[in-house]
Amino acid sequence: MKKVLIANRGEIAVRIARGCADYGVASVAVYADPDADALHVRTATEAWALPGGSPAQTYLDAAKLLAVARASGADAVHPGYGFLSEDAGFARAVEEAGLTWVGPTPATIERLGDKTSAREIARAVGAPLAAGSPGPVSGVEEVVAFARDHGLPLVVKAAFGGGGRGMRVVHDAAEIPEAYASAVREAVAAFGRGECFVEQYLDRPRHVEAQVLGDGRGTVVVVGTRDCSVQRRNQKLVEEAPAPFLTPAQERAVTDAARAICAAVDYRGAGTVEFLVGADGTVSFLEVNTRLQVEHPVTEQTTGVDLVRQQLLVADGLPLELDRTPDPVGHAFEFRLNAEDPGRGFLPAPGPVHRFDVPGGPGVRVDAGVVAGGAVPAAFDSLVAKLVVTGADREHALRRARQALAELRVEGVPTVAGFHRRLLEDPAFTTDFAVHTRWIETECAWLESLAEDRPEAVADPGVVRTWVEVDGRRMTLALPAALTRAVPAAGPAADQAVGPAARTGSDPAALTAPVAGTLVTWHVPDGADVRAGDAVGAVEAMKMETPVLAHRDGRITLLARPGDGVAAEAALARID
Repeated sequence: MKKVLIANRGEIAVRIARGCADYGVASVAVYADPDADALHVRTATEAWALPGGSPAQTYLDAAKLLAVARASGADAVHPGYGFLSEDAGFARAVEEAGLTWVGPTPATIERLGDKTSAREIARAVGAPLAAGSPGPVSGVEEVVAFARDHGLPLVVKAAFGGGGRGMRVVHDAAEIPEAYASAVREAVAAFGRGECFVEQYLDRPRHVEAQVLGDGRGTVVVVGTRDCSVQRRNQKLVEEAPAPFLTPAQERAVTDAARAICAAVDYRGAGTVEFLVGADGTVSFLEVNTRLQVEHPVTEQTTGVDLVRQQLLVADGLPLELDRTPDPVGHAFEFRLNAEDPGRGFLPAPGPVHRFDVPGGPGVRVDAGVVAGGAVPAAFDSLVAKLVVTGADREHALRRARQALAELRVEGVPTVAGFHRRLLEDPAFTTDFAVHTRWIETECAWLESLAEDRPEAVADPGVVRTWVEVDGRRMTLALPAALTRAVPAAGPAADQAVGPAARTGSDPAALTAPVAGTLVTWHVPDGADVRAGDAVGAVEAMKMETPVLAHRDGRITLLARPGDGVAAEAALARID
């Protein structure tokens, strides 16, 4: 390999660009319109445009990505995570174009990336399994039938993709129709495919996973374990390695099953095998993510294994640099710093980042996708950065994490840093380890106390850097500040949703958007009678759906249409 196209954005694109530099190859960044001045664009060797403002128009457009690969002279493609990273069709198209795919073979992605096929392989090698549908369900009726046969709770899950998107947990049979429809919509938006399957949901489960590496020729190494139980909306917020408080039998069940599942397909590159561990100690296979994980740094910090380097080595036809599970050294935490407001139910909060002071010191690593002066676009994921803290043991790592979070400063957008600081004071996480995948939604008693923990915006200092595109390739242009003062704002900070109506002030009848994004559906017809608390619609922002809840009883008049871009607090409807 000489030059690697990074088919992604944000912090993972920055991480891969740095990994390519360390490996000794050039890197090519791609960017959507809102990302034109993003950090990953500046970090890579060169950058090329993907005209458009949505995932479907840009990072999910295989034809555009391959066109940039040809134009830039790239001879390899690294997909990162999310987007097309688990799309076998894209992997196959990359290889058919004569390029190197940095990841598992297309056949492996098809077999393991399809969650129903992965379950069949897991069953064949004797991995522990909860009951599930034999394949994608055809509609709501099959989900209802599964609930009748196996009971509740159950989970509806996207058959393709990961990251908790396209996943809905159902505790009441009346929730099934909307849970299924919402999972399908979110899966289509995030991965371009809406097939879903259903399986039993374990009570108060932990989320435990094994990091694997394979050389594609029969060697599979389990690099280590992680715990990712602190989640909201089935998406991880905090991860740690190695996974704590497992019995020796549970750890063996996880690592042995992970190795066997991946060996069954001669796995190539990096991957993660995920499990649920129920409150009763039951271990159940969950899925395989045939890509690098967001939380890979905690494994790197406790094993000394550079996972991106191993991916590049294997893709280059070279052997792995390890042949057995390394003994972990110390303990590491990763805290995802999302642009979300934890005091308002973790609502996404896109916008400009005016200040971003990162902590330092021994054992502190920050993988960022945004810098001060940049922005978090509404169209994409809410992840700003990852704070990774390592110590000699878990207690030492917790002490370092408290100090690192105390030093962190982000202004311009709310983040979940306040949640992390409070979490590190809660014995449920620090000592008792009573957390589970729905702990935030069901047992976190102090979440509402964060409602007033708002960062204050500061004046935008302005910029004097801009860019031009020459035949699609981005080039930096520096201008005197005086020349930019009369130029209208452009670029990522100007990428704000436009509402269907002006902000509503104190109109008591106005039903407003909970977050800036796109109105994806109404659950009720115009003129329907609704009650306070009813979920009457949904807004999609940063690839997550947020329900629109009626704020009072009355008759609803719809003002916005599905597909409309909406500003936060813009009027979507009236309830009279």
